[in-house]
Amino acid sequence: MYIKLIQPKMIKRPMDTDIKLHMAPPLGLLTIVNMVRREHKVSLENENIQKICYDDKPDIVGISVTVDTLPRAVEIAKQFRKQGIPVVAGGIHITTATAFIPQDSFDVLCIGAAEGTWPDILKDYHNGCLQKVYRCQKPLCGADIVSPAYDTIKPEEYLYCNVVHTSRGCPFRCDFCYNSGSDQKYLNREIDDVIADIKAVGSRHIMFIDDNFAGNPQWTRAFLKAITPMKLKWNAAVSINAAYDSELLDLMKESCCQGLFIGFESINPDSISDVHKIQNKTDSYEKAIRAIHDRGIMINASLVFGLDGDTPKTFDATLDWIVKNKIETVTSHILTPYPGTALYDRMKAEGRIVTDDLSLYNTANVVFRPANMTAEELYDGYIRIYKQIYSLKNIIRRMPEHKDQRAAYLAFNLLYRKFGKFSDFLCKCISYKRIGIWGEKLSRYL
Repeated sequence: MYIKLIQPKMIKRPMDTDIKLHMAPPLGLLTIVNMVRREHKVSLENENIQKICYDDKPDIVGISVTVDTLPRAVEIAKQFRKQGIPVVAGGIHITTATAFIPQDSFDVLCIGAAEGTWPDILKDYHNGCLQKVYRCQKPLCGADIVSPAYDTIKPEEYLYCNVVHTSRGCPFRCDFCYNSGSDQKYLNREIDDVIADIKAVGSRHIMFIDDNFAGNPQWTRAFLKAITPMKLKWNAAVSINAAYDSELLDLMKESCCQGLFIGFESINPDSISDVHKIQNKTDSYEKAIRAIHDRGIMINASLVFGLDGDTPKTFDATLDWIVKNKIETVTSHILTPYPGTALYDRMKAEGRIVTDDLSLYNTANVVFRPANMTAEELYDGYIRIYKQIYSLKNIIRRMPEHKDQRAAYLAFNLLYRKFGKFSDFLCKCISYKRIGIWGEKLSRYL
């Protein structure tokens, strides 16, 4: 059997260059590759970096879907279905917003983990009895999670191939997050399996791309003790409560953590409580930041604008807070009510959703009526704060106190953000792989 897997092209935000499209390979689809390749022919086409081939006659096609790529996924599916080729749609949006998927857009909906669905899909295809919906029927354990097929990645196509996941899901249920509409349990992998993946990527610089790397602190402590002798340099995403665990932070420092991506979301306590982000206490943010910085770890702060407690004054107040606390990097978003989430349900009931064009649901467009500002004020503030954060003046003002962090800090702030278009030009001339290697060396030696 010939199985084709497809990653539809993402929609860039105003501040993104093509570097974003080439950032990292799709581990979800690579997991399916590893599951099926021993018995079947399989190909993976990432539309972010290559054109989709519609003429190679696969037996079955699988498409990974996020909310903003759903319209494109439907278009791709049409081309294959015209040829009589069945199309399976899976991914986070299919799993958490099943009721919102247009009828007859796909032949099969894959709901839940690939490990618990794709074996049945392929068996039924072989027997000529494909069903419309497949759900992961049994709870997975860590040992059930399949490693991605790292050996099939073409390094020249990506900036970073050193991406590893240690878990699935998140223990929290914030209203605006897909997890609020999902019954997926937080699940850690087997430590030995994760270490095997680290060795498979062949780099000492590792990006752990979990929703919440420290969702189970006991597991995380054991894992950090296991990788400390490997002398890695690593980054990960954690919730803010990890910063209040001194033992955990000490282990992060000892195991050479370079940076943590943290969902602060807002400095306004009213905005935080409105979306039930119970782990965030805004009056403790600065204490958490000091604890992280004191251990020589940098912070990438995720911020969301447009929460009901936000006003036009929120942007300047947030900028002052970012500069005062020397937050090294910031990833900002416009609040986006994803279908299937508690936030969407509430805003839909209030009549505040203004468009059903899901291609706009990429956290860079205003798709709802804000409570305390106009849509124009929200969008303009979102663009303005990005430009101000990455102005030369504020890059200098946010310079880390630890000298050994400054090379990595400047590389990201200047080469990726401030002068990203030029860096993207270099990547296209030289290759994303080589630029990625140079970036690692720069952060290590300068």
